[in-house]
Amino acid sequence: MEQVSLDIGAGEEEVGTEAGAPDSLADDEIIDFITGKRIKERGNEPVRQRIARALFHEYGIAVRDMHRDFPIPVAAVGRRRATKKADIAIFAHGAPHTLANLRRVVVCKPEPKASRKVTKIRTFNQAREDLEELETLLGTETTPQAQYGMWTNGVDFFFLYKESTRFGAKFEQRADWPIADESVQSGSVVSVARLRRGEAAMLKTAFQRCHNYIHGNEGMPKDAAFWQFLYLLFAKMHDERVSRRTRRTPEFYALPSEPFNEDGRKAIRKRIEALFAEVKKEYPLFTVRDEISLSDRALAFIVGELAPYDLTGTDIDVKGMAYQELLGANLRGDRGQYFTPIGAVELAVAILDPQEDETVFDPACGTGGFLRETLRHLLNKWRADEDTIGLPDTEEQLISHQDKLHTYAEDHLFGADFDPFLVRATSMSIMTLTGGEGNVYNMDSLAFPHGFLPGEAEAKERIPLNSVDVLMTNPPFGTDIKVENKDVLELYRDGVARTWVRNKETGKAEPGEMRAAVSPEQLFIQRAVQWVKPGGRIGIVLPNGILSNPGPVDEGIREWILENCWVLASVELPVETFIYDAGVNILTSLLFLKKKTEDEKVKETLAGRQQDYPVFMAVAEKVGIDRRGNPVYKRHPDGEVVLEVQEERERVRIDGRDEVTVLHRKRKAIDNDLPKIAEAYKEFRRRHDEPGLPRRSGR
Repeated sequence: MEQVSLDIGAGEEEVGTEAGAPDSLADDEIIDFITGKRIKERGNEPVRQRIARALFHEYGIAVRDMHRDFPIPVAAVGRRRATKKADIAIFAHGAPHTLANLRRVVVCKPEPKASRKVTKIRTFNQAREDLEELETLLGTETTPQAQYGMWTNGVDFFFLYKESTRFGAKFEQRADWPIADESVQSGSVVSVARLRRGEAAMLKTAFQRCHNYIHGNEGMPKDAAFWQFLYLLFAKMHDERVSRRTRRTPEFYALPSEPFNEDGRKAIRKRIEALFAEVKKEYPLFTVRDEISLSDRALAFIVGELAPYDLTGTDIDVKGMAYQELLGANLRGDRGQYFTPIGAVELAVAILDPQEDETVFDPACGTGGFLRETLRHLLNKWRADEDTIGLPDTEEQLISHQDKLHTYAEDHLFGADFDPFLVRATSMSIMTLTGGEGNVYNMDSLAFPHGFLPGEAEAKERIPLNSVDVLMTNPPFGTDIKVENKDVLELYRDGVARTWVRNKETGKAEPGEMRAAVSPEQLFIQRAVQWVKPGGRIGIVLPNGILSNPGPVDEGIREWILENCWVLASVELPVETFIYDAGVNILTSLLFLKKKTEDEKVKETLAGRQQDYPVFMAVAEKVGIDRRGNPVYKRHPDGEVVLEVQEERERVRIDGRDEVTVLHRKRKAIDNDLPKIAEAYKEFRRRHDEPGLPRRSGR
C-alpha cells in the first residue's frame, strides 16, 4: 500500500506542523477535526466532531473533501435568496467546494440530555419534522449532484437518499449511506469489500443503539436485550468469516428499502435465522435454547445498524471497548464483582509482558478484561515485528492475525469465574476477537480442585495448580463476602487462612490457629501463587490495607508473600481508578510477584535471611478521569489545557485505489500516569534483572 500525507485543504494549515499553531486551549475550546482550528465546544459541536471523525475513519472520506457550515441557497425571499448552512458538507473527491460538486449533507443537532429512563430510538415517522431541514438542503435546485443526507443528534441517526425526477426530488429512507464516493456501487450489491471498519465512538454508539432499541422499543429487560443483541452480533461475525474464506455472498445485510416495509423485514428475518442456525451448529457455546425472539421491525433495525461494519477487520481496541461497555452496563454482579478499568488492565499486561508461548490465566475473570488485553498485547507485538504498528491491517493480515489469535486463545488463554453468565459473556468476548471461544470455565477458583461447578473437570486437565506462566486477576474483595467454608479454608492451612501472632522475641508475625472466616482477596493471593509454576509471574489488584496496615494478620500475609515470592513491583492507584468504572470507593494497588523455586526458598532459609534486591514502586496520582468519569487534562501553568499532536492513519479510497492516509491533528493531552509508569518499569528492568529464576530466552 502507498502511504500519503493528507492535506487539510486549500489555504488551510495542518495543525501541529506549522508555526503559530495553538499549543493550548481553554476549557471550553477544542480543535476542529475538519479545519484544525480552535473552536468553542458548545451546542452541536461535540456531535459534529464525532461525525467528522467517523466520516474519515469509517467511510473513507478525505478530510479535505469536508466543509463545515457550508451555506446552501434554499429559497427565494423577496429579491434575496435565503440560505441554510450544512453542518458538514461533503464534496466530490479533490474537487473545489462548490454547490455543483456537493455530494452529501450532514445536519447535526445537540445531543439530548442523558436520562435515567430507557432511551427509545425514534423511527423515521417520529422524526419526520426534524428531517424536513435535511430534505430542504438536499432538494434545492442549486445542489443537483447531492444525493445523500444524514441527520443526527448523536443518539438518533437518519439517512436519506435523493432521487431526482422531473417532478422534483424524491427521498428514500436508508439505514446507512455508502463509503467514499469512489466505492459507491449498486445498492443491491453485497460484498465484504464494501464494509467499513468501526471507529471507536461510532461503533460504541451503534452497539448502544441496538441494545437500546431492544430494551426500549421491544420492552425487554436489559439482560435479555443484551443476549438478543449478542445473537445477532455473532451471526454477523460468522457471516463475515465464512464470506471471507469461501468467497460466498454475505447473508447478513439489508437492502436499502428492506427495513422499511413488511416484505423486506421478512426477507431479512429469513436470512438471519438461517445464519444463526449455522452459528448454533458451529459453536458449542450456543444451544437449542438460544433463539432470536425479536420482532421483524427490531431485527431489521439491528441488521441495518450492524451490516455496514467489517467487524472482523475492526481493531481489537475498538471492538473490545464497545463490547466491554455494553457488557459492564448489563451484567454487573452483586457478589463483590466489579470490572477492572482498562487503564489498570493495560498497565498489568504491559508490566507482565506475556509471550506467545506462555499460558495466561485469570481465575476471577469477570468480563475478561485481562484476557482481551493479552490478545491485544500479542497482536501489537506481531504488528511491531511486521513494522505495521498504527497502520490498518491488509486483508491478508486480517486473516493471518485472527488465525494466530485463535490458536493462542485455544492453547494458552484461560479464564474462570463463579458467575455462569459472566463466563458465557467472556467466552463470547473472546470469540469477537479470535473466532473461537477460548477456555473460560464456570468454577469456584478458591475451591479448586475440589469444587462442584461444571468447568472444574476440564480445568483440572488444562490448568492444574503449579502450571501457569502468567496469572492476572482482580479478585472480589470486601468484609461482607468472607469465605467461611471449612473445606475451602483447609486448602490454605499452610498460609493466609491462619491467624497470625507476633513472636515476642523476634517481633515477627508467625502463623497461629485457623481462622473461621477469611476475606476472598487474601485467599486469592495464596491461590495465585499456588497456580503459577516456579518462576511464574502474578499481577493482582489488592486493597491497600493488605500492603500497608499494621497488625499481625496483614503483616503475616506480607511475610508469607515475601517467603514465597519475589516482589517485582507495586503500583498504588488513586481512588478515581475504580470509583467511576466500578462504583467502588477504595484505595487499591497492583502487586506484581514472581514465584520462588524450592531451591531459592531453601537457600534463603539456610542463609537465615531473605535476599535483598531492588523493587520497582510507583504511586499513580492521575488516571485520566475524575470521580465522575470526566476526562482530566494536562495543563500549562496558566491553567490552559496542553495539546499534543496525534497521528491518525486510515485506509482511504482515493482515485479508485486504497491508500493509507495520514492525518495530523492536535488533541487535548490526557493526564494519565499509568502509561508513564509502564515505561518507567521497562527502564527499571533494563537496569535491574528480575530476581530469581531467569525468564526463558527472548524475554
